Amino acid sequence: MSDDILATAAAWADAGEQVALATVVETWGSSPRPAGSMLAVTASGRMAGSVSGGCIEGAVAEAARETMRTGAPQLLDFGISDERAWEVGLACGGKLKVFVEKLA
Repeated sequence: MSDDILATAAAWADAGEQVALATVVETWGSSPRPAGSMLAVTASGRMAGSVSGGCIEGAVAEAARETMRTGAPQLLDFGISDERAWEVGLACGGKLKVFVEKLA
């Protein structure tokens, strides 16, 4: 599946879209998606893949847009110790880290 996401991201970039790629790099407990899961996001709002399902996807897409604007990669940390745990959909007690980078 990650090969499909990478191919989609590459096709979008080849078509002139700005693209960021988010990858789950670490999980703990009841995490929605396993490490290695990917989400590609374009500046125009297209998305392919998944890093979590639910509200985390929106937070990751927002971070991806920021990364596309600034060029600075981000390591996002979602978990039960975060006061936003309920808001982003991790009330089940899982944790995950997502790395977001702009594709050149």
